[in-house]
Amino acid sequence: MMNEQRIALARTIMVQGTASDVGKSIITTALCRILSEDGFRVAPFKSQNMSLNSYVTWDGKEIGRAQGMQADACGILATTDMNPILLKPKKDMVSQVIIHGKPLGDYEAKVYREQVLAEAKEIVTASLANLRAAYDIVVLEGAGSPAEINLKDRDIVNMQAAAWADAPVILVADIDRGGMFASIVGTLELLEPHERDRICGFIVNKFRGDVSLLTPGLDWLEAKTGKPVLGVVPYLPELGLEDEDSLSLDSKLRAEPTMNNGKNENRIDLAVIRLPHISNFSDIDPFYKEADVGIRYVSTPQQWGAPDAVIIPGSKNVVDDLLYLRESGLADLLERYRLSGGHVVGICGGYEMLGQRLLDPFHTESDLDMSDGLGWFPFNVVFAAEKRTVRVEGRANIPGLGGEYQVEGYEIHMGSVDLTASDHLEKIDGELDHSHSWTRPFRLRAFEEENAAAEGISSSDGHVWGTFLHGVMHNDELRRAWVNRLREARGWKPLPITVHIRDQREQSFRRLSEHVRSHVDIKRLKVAMGISEGSPS
Repeated sequence: MMNEQRIALARTIMVQGTASDVGKSIITTALCRILSEDGFRVAPFKSQNMSLNSYVTWDGKEIGRAQGMQADACGILATTDMNPILLKPKKDMVSQVIIHGKPLGDYEAKVYREQVLAEAKEIVTASLANLRAAYDIVVLEGAGSPAEINLKDRDIVNMQAAAWADAPVILVADIDRGGMFASIVGTLELLEPHERDRICGFIVNKFRGDVSLLTPGLDWLEAKTGKPVLGVVPYLPELGLEDEDSLSLDSKLRAEPTMNNGKNENRIDLAVIRLPHISNFSDIDPFYKEADVGIRYVSTPQQWGAPDAVIIPGSKNVVDDLLYLRESGLADLLERYRLSGGHVVGICGGYEMLGQRLLDPFHTESDLDMSDGLGWFPFNVVFAAEKRTVRVEGRANIPGLGGEYQVEGYEIHMGSVDLTASDHLEKIDGELDHSHSWTRPFRLRAFEEENAAAEGISSSDGHVWGTFLHGVMHNDELRRAWVNRLREARGWKPLPITVHIRDQREQSFRRLSEHVRSHVDIKRLKVAMGISEGSPS
């Protein structure tokens, strides 16, 4: 029980922002961790999320990556109640709509607003009620800005969600992008009076410099609005927590210098294909922690350079992204690179591209019944009507990596690999002889299953391989073995494992908590939530 503070219905606090990518997810994560450290049972909540990176819950459901990360920060298992509606962009103005972790269908934006959002209140409020009954505090996260006038009539994620939760609202502004004072005052001006009343204060995020120089402006802001500045949070570099969408990826690429086109004398040159519909690019994150690896995102042939290895990441629209590779000339470069002995890894959508054909009888991926893959391996991909979302574990034995490695991760895909295509292809094309040219390097099982099954594919020399396993590079031993193979190709000595992803992630949570706690008035936030001084027993 929560001493005097614990009640039947959880207290709530909401984090909203003056715009997208101001740091709402990170501030929400920090509050989740801080309040958990203070002894409260805390859960995150975002009624509707649009995310290119998703997270698979323990029971095989799909939610936004940020809510999964926030649940991890709380030390609890993530559930779909924490993000009951997820939108995954597939192409311009079309997203896959996922309700409680399962796909509802693909919707154009206008149709979604007219048909789905009109019925969303029951979904959102039921999930919120479940969390408030099970936890002491629910930390809500908004989306974009609450002052988008054209969207407010169907709002389920900002001020309307705050009203359903009866939550005080923290407004976060990003000072690094400029115009911070105008963004805060302008947002308040566009809110209704009862919405302004919910705002309990402001957090200025990503500050760089001497805070004393900012103080006159903060004093003016408080006098102008009648609301307190709850904290000024300095920019925190190299935090190492997952990005969620293309805006955050763009910000990362602007903030972190990339390697020039060509070999770096001190680091492995890892090129990642920047697909137009890239998804789950958090698969690349572990390499940012490896001191001997430099990452470049490549979207044109002019950026190709001379990579030591190439990763083709996940895609929310494999057919259109394959077309992009061909039209841009990257497909031809990839083919020449493969034939020259280059190292290529395809993950999920990138894996599907390595086969002969993509068959889509239910038109779940595109309007085409069949599309040609890159043709590197003798399998077809068949897109099903149902998505496979599952956490898996097992072993990986990729040729050339010097052994077998324990792995775990998750799968999110509509396609399945049909290797019976190999027999057919060898009969119709005399130039193909795949009898001894490939192997299946993974043996994986879902956590609720007893038997492991073969998964993935690799060339016999291990230069080219693919897998549905998201998080494959988060497995420290396998990742270091793969990087060491690239080092050996450069004539460099192998290095031992120095990066332990799970430990570093926990360290990142602690670092974030300490950082925000030292710059934000947490006591004042608790008062806004109706929690008096003290922690639960």
